Amino acid sequence: MNLQELTAFAHAGRVDELNLISMEGGIYLLEARVRGMAHPLNDFNGKTIHLRSVEHARDLLHTLPKMPFNLVHSVVHDEMCGLRDVDEQTLRVPISFRSTW
Repeated sequence: MNLQELTAFAHAGRVDELNLISMEGGIYLLEARVRGMAHPLNDFNGKTIHLRSVEHARDLLHTLPKMPFNLVHSVVHDEMCGLRDVDEQTLRVPISFRSTW
């Protein structure tokens, strides 16, 4: 899904939530959940867009209507040791869609 498609889906009320996924190395990826399915945000060439921060994501999404927006971190044990946690739970923190500055 590219930004133009995400914008159309969001204004039509079809996006359930947005997840900003924190990756190793200070990279963030954005996924839109539509009917329970994850759709990563890609550029017009189909390559995944890498974001630098929460504020970078907010700047990119400023034209979208307010919706649930979460910061998602993978299991710490996976990142530290390369081991899978039995429950395989991720840390999901709701964040504000608009900056509080």
